[in-house]
Amino acid sequence: MSTNLITPARWAQNEFGFAQLGDQRRNKRLVNIAEHLAIKPGGTLPQAFPHWAELKAAYRFFGQRGVSFDRVLAPHLERTRQACRQPGEYLIIEDTTCLDYSQHRATQNLGVIGDGCGRGFDLHSALAVRVEAWTLEQRPEGTVVGLFHQQCRTPRPAPQGETRGQRLSRPRKSQTWAAGFKLAGRPPVGSQWIYLGDRETDCYEPVQICQQHGVDFVIRSGQDRRLAGGAGHLRAAIENAPVLCRSTVEVRARGGQPARTAKVELRSVRVNLDAPWRPGGRQPPLLNAGVVEVREVEVPEGVKEPLHWVLLTSLPCATAAEAQRVVGRYTARWWIEEYHKALKSGAGVEESQLERADRLEPLIAILAVVALRLLATKMLARSRPESFEAAVSFGPEMLAMLEKTNGPPKAGWTNRNVMVAMARLGGFLARKHDGMPGWQTIWRGWQRLIWMCEGANLMKG
Repeated sequence: MSTNLITPARWAQNEFGFAQLGDQRRNKRLVNIAEHLAIKPGGTLPQAFPHWAELKAAYRFFGQRGVSFDRVLAPHLERTRQACRQPGEYLIIEDTTCLDYSQHRATQNLGVIGDGCGRGFDLHSALAVRVEAWTLEQRPEGTVVGLFHQQCRTPRPAPQGETRGQRLSRPRKSQTWAAGFKLAGRPPVGSQWIYLGDRETDCYEPVQICQQHGVDFVIRSGQDRRLAGGAGHLRAAIENAPVLCRSTVEVRARGGQPARTAKVELRSVRVNLDAPWRPGGRQPPLLNAGVVEVREVEVPEGVKEPLHWVLLTSLPCATAAEAQRVVGRYTARWWIEEYHKALKSGAGVEESQLERADRLEPLIAILAVVALRLLATKMLARSRPESFEAAVSFGPEMLAMLEKTNGPPKAGWTNRNVMVAMARLGGFLARKHDGMPGWQTIWRGWQRLIWMCEGANLMKG
């Protein structure tokens, strides 16, 4: 059973009990805080700790020396990496999101985010998902393992008048992509790690790190790269390749465009990519990289930007079935966007009013793991809808309250029925054509369920 879906007390002990904070009493306090935030996610400590003595102890904990983002998160990262060493296929999905505290005027020492006017952090995460099955459309179904790597950074503006050589000599954002593999080492025999990255990861270092550590990759290209040996450019090479097959890709709603099913053509080719210059000289070329192009055809009227992906990969992609699997894995990249929604809309990571960045960071580390519990429940409702892990996590009291409000489900408290029943408390209608609930209704339902259980306990007392 996923360690994300056990009781809050056991979960908190498993995830944070082995933290190295310099004092056993701090470890116990960390576990206690994590348990309360798992029961009442929402980002603010007063919400999780209604009693003043416990709230005061929590505030004191985040101000203690030795309590940092890295130390709080370290045991969870180690557990995730060890779990990914078991036989199976694991998608390591990496992305960055901004945590915006611009409205918290009193908070000190925040970084510069967004267009330079925002205040907050860059949270750089690598989410590990185990592939459990494949759909008929060659899309993976997965369960959350945990965070493979995560960094919380306070970005600063680049120095004025900086030269290109100076910029390349100092630590750069591109060096953080795929950095978790340097710490985890190579996957063992029988365990396949596949790194997934969007256009921002289309730089030399992530591919080089993957090749050095025996990690496969699927990275969306964002630039027309040069080919090694003066053989031309990437886009021209893929345009000359024959069409392997036609397929479909589910496109989510964004930018005012509704969700749709895009009809696409797939092409593939293998190339040697030229390498850039770095301090110390030109790097060796990236050899034998697969390229899969996904180009939308028969574009519906009103679509402003037809789907067009160029995917760099180490995986086989010569046949139609192989190329479809590559595309299917890349479509799983949206899971980390779901994680960001769980972190912000569910765990309320941007709601805290702590007044110093160094105190916010360890709280962010706890909430980063709390958000995985919410994401794991939603993903299990999709990948294993008829199993019962979520019921164990929720416990008999919450299930009894759901049964009082929604009635007993015909098939029992399966993963899907738990998720839908909770979302119905938040306004989800659960009609046949509604699909799965979104984060807003899930979050509203979770909050209402917590309040109802608290009210029932007060009446008993």
